[in-house]
Amino acid sequence: MGPLHCGVSDFLDSKKVLSHLVAVHKHNLKRDFSYHFNPVRPTYALGHEAGLLLCTWPKGGALSLPFYFGYEVWTGIEYQVASHLMLMGYVDEGLEIVRTVRDRYDGRVRNPFNEYECGHWYARAMASYALLQGLTGVRYDAVDQILYVTPQIPGDFRSFLCTATGFGTVGVQDGKPFVEMRQGTIAYESIAYTPYGD
Repeated sequence: MGPLHCGVSDFLDSKKVLSHLVAVHKHNLKRDFSYHFNPVRPTYALGHEAGLLLCTWPKGGALSLPFYFGYEVWTGIEYQVASHLMLMGYVDEGLEIVRTVRDRYDGRVRNPFNEYECGHWYARAMASYALLQGLTGVRYDAVDQILYVTPQIPGDFRSFLCTATGFGTVGVQDGKPFVEMRQGTIAYESIAYTPYGD
């Protein structure tokens, strides 16, 4: 995850970060693996499936000895790139990556509840949780007790939020942020709401 996911101020040049993310989307998102060469073992995306490759060499210079898994896709990396793109305002590009993953794990060929990588129920796929923040901009700062709501999508929404002390839903309704607890509490003193487009 990037610093934006954690509430850390940017310490990298945001223009370079965005340029890199856009380049990864442009060069690594493969929409058909039918003729994709994978020297290791094509497992996670193949045939007419789509996905975000771990490595590409758009200007040439690929290694003479293949980088193990470099020609493969991992859902955790796909989700991380997608959520980071969304946080940077590139929602359509992020959602395109997410759709390729969900199309592969639609229940016909792969289990939608087991994004198999290095083993069954591999933890890297839990990066999908960052997609909630990528779209909604919802983040809780327990130190300063501030709930941030900075959606990357227009209109009303409701999203799941879980903290160490409770869980519930948070979102925007009629242009105003709200919190509805289902269990426990979330100790916040204020909601820092930035409407979409501001």
